[in-house]
Amino acid sequence: MRIYSLFIALIMLSSGVLYAQTSGTITGTVKDAKTGEPLIGATIILEGTNLGAATNVEGRYTINNIPTKTYNVKASFVGFITETKFNVVVRSAGNIELNFELKENVSELDEVTVTPNPFEKLETTPLSIQNLSQEEIAAYPGGNNDIAKVVQSLPGVSGSVGGFRNDVIIRGGAPNENVYFLDGVPIPNINHFSTQGSAGGPVGLLNVSFFEGVTLTASSFGAEYDNVLSGILQFNQRNGNPREFTGNLRISSSEAALTAEGPLFKGDQDIANTTFIASVRRSYLQLLFDVIGLPFLPDYWDFQYKLNHQVNRDNTIYLTGVGAIDDLAINDLEDFDPEQEAIQNQIPVIRQNSNTAGIGWKRQFSDNSGFMETVLSNNTLGNRFYRYDDNVNETGLYLKNESRETETQLRYRVTKFLGNWTASGGFLLINSDYSNNTEDLVNNRQFETDLNFFRYGLHGQVSSNMLNNRVKFSLGLRADGNTFTDTGNELYRTLSPRASVSYTFSENRDWTVNASVGRYYKILPYTTLGFQGNDGSFANKSADYIQSDHAVLGLEYLINQSSRISLEGFFKKYDDYPTSTTDSVSLANKGGGFEVFGSEPVISEGKGRTYGVELLFQQKFTGNFYAVTAFTFYKSEFTNLLGNDYDPAVWDNGVLISLLGGYKFGNNWEVSGRYRFLGKASYAPVDQQATLDNYPAVIKDFNELGTVRLDPFSQLDVRIDKKWSFQKLSLDLFVEIQNVLASANPSEPRYGLDRNEQGEVIMPRQLIRVDTSSEGAVLPSIGIVLNF
Repeated sequence: MRIYSLFIALIMLSSGVLYAQTSGTITGTVKDAKTGEPLIGATIILEGTNLGAATNVEGRYTINNIPTKTYNVKASFVGFITETKFNVVVRSAGNIELNFELKENVSELDEVTVTPNPFEKLETTPLSIQNLSQEEIAAYPGGNNDIAKVVQSLPGVSGSVGGFRNDVIIRGGAPNENVYFLDGVPIPNINHFSTQGSAGGPVGLLNVSFFEGVTLTASSFGAEYDNVLSGILQFNQRNGNPREFTGNLRISSSEAALTAEGPLFKGDQDIANTTFIASVRRSYLQLLFDVIGLPFLPDYWDFQYKLNHQVNRDNTIYLTGVGAIDDLAINDLEDFDPEQEAIQNQIPVIRQNSNTAGIGWKRQFSDNSGFMETVLSNNTLGNRFYRYDDNVNETGLYLKNESRETETQLRYRVTKFLGNWTASGGFLLINSDYSNNTEDLVNNRQFETDLNFFRYGLHGQVSSNMLNNRVKFSLGLRADGNTFTDTGNELYRTLSPRASVSYTFSENRDWTVNASVGRYYKILPYTTLGFQGNDGSFANKSADYIQSDHAVLGLEYLINQSSRISLEGFFKKYDDYPTSTTDSVSLANKGGGFEVFGSEPVISEGKGRTYGVELLFQQKFTGNFYAVTAFTFYKSEFTNLLGNDYDPAVWDNGVLISLLGGYKFGNNWEVSGRYRFLGKASYAPVDQQATLDNYPAVIKDFNELGTVRLDPFSQLDVRIDKKWSFQKLSLDLFVEIQNVLASANPSEPRYGLDRNEQGEVIMPRQLIRVDTSSEGAVLPSIGIVLNF
């Protein structure tokens, strides 16, 4: 805190010494969203000002001498629908390119005033889709630039309650039911210290400085996406600055990150054909946790990069990647505390490394009749996971999982435009390699796995519009197979039809009804497929793909050019869900803790269902104010091994409420806040006798799942931002106060061995409840972003 105070003092002093710069520049491109063709002479205007520009023969524009504050920027072109970028912050340095992709206006209405819809909708995904801009992510209160936390403000999305976790739970589905794409490159993990076999973890590893925006799809998935049951998060990365070298340094309460970008091989050109953007981030949580006296020390690095080369007008090649190095060590506490001692005993020792790299080729057909995309990628996760009787000295090993999973993927998709019709198709080929060395003394298991097999898929989709663009619809089909499971090559088992329709029924097009149905499949995680019995056989080779059928119906009302209200009802039905023969519980109820998810024998006989309604009000930045209000009421239920009765899932909160809003004052001050409420979550209580017999291993009694629930969760976070602009740099300073109301964080009861005041175990051993704190903590923090 002394360092922060000194830094702030220097900033305040320097603001009177450095030459203040009160203007900035924005640049970018305007293109046809369908063909990628540059639009020459398109007009770009900053709303509420006389500032603007027109695009040149390359579709590029530049607007200079812009006063440094926040704007809505509008791009228009004859015959195309006007698009507005909201909440665009102009600084003296560090402004990213602002690019527009305009859609052709096929409407023949001349006398009726039509309100342009600023909320993205596709024929393939007309509903259950949300978008966040880079500025919305960066300024999110309580988000700490972590995209997994930020998306929890959207309807139907929640996170784990009562733990040091960062899971993304969409409409009651498990965290491993989501997929993630970085510019078309699949990434299996978006968190540090991720749960292998799932995707959750405590801290996000993606740098938001890279993003033009993020798109969340909660249903109505396009046929090109495989292995998804609940949600798709697409991270759309921007290219590096093609004109000059720029970057930023971000320092927060838990980490420091450096990002650099610029042109390569520019020569005498004003705009380079080759650009780069790269970042590296370092945690110092381990230092803070050591000073505070917490029993574990999370230490991590991560990096991210993108290299983009414009070969010619029709061809672009890019290289992108992200990786992380994680080490969760145990802290030897000086003072005895029963709860901290129990955490120290029970938390695993984790050493992880992950890496994803992909190269993509985008080719626009020269006659503008379509395009093709080819992506070759590789992702690797190395996980060393240990549990000891003595974690501090790492002695008494009773669980070891040393594993490595690697995927090499080839994805191809071609899209053709045929009048009002769009048709696309493609294929997927994956080589999967998984090795594992496991010793599990609690469950008497020991095996070594070396598994290599292929996965593949085919997909096709057609979409169109009719009745003067009032009706939009899409039909899709895909099938997936693999060379490992017993029925993996029987593609008829995974035929996945899907259909969506959107009808705008009001004259000025402010009312729209949307609907979609679809069937989706997911192969089991490698931890489950690669599990072996003590006889050396693959115990789950006969497992089926998980099947999920979705039906969604929604109504949207566009209030004006910047706000909307929508209501959606959804129903998801699961079949062939894997159920543990060890714990007699659906795997849908696992994966939310620090464990190796799914490494156990299962049978594909489970069922499940989630259903509910979502109400959303959203206002883009208008009149210095923006807001997102989301209410979700739902049920999430799955069967266990003992019968076909549905029990509440661990993700069944019943009620989700998210309120997000912000106001921008003069002189670049901003105040924002977020409130979240989650209803009572179900959990499996601890089997105290089994835990005492196997301590420090904690054994859950899944037969009692649904009989007990946590208290409701609620939290209010507030953030204050201030921005300064100088001659060659700009500075963003923010102060966050998380949990302003000091609400208690609900958590499951924690048990440990009965000990005396010196921390010595009292004999005979007894298991006692050790969680004593019921008060919430207010967590203030500060962050600095220096743009240069």
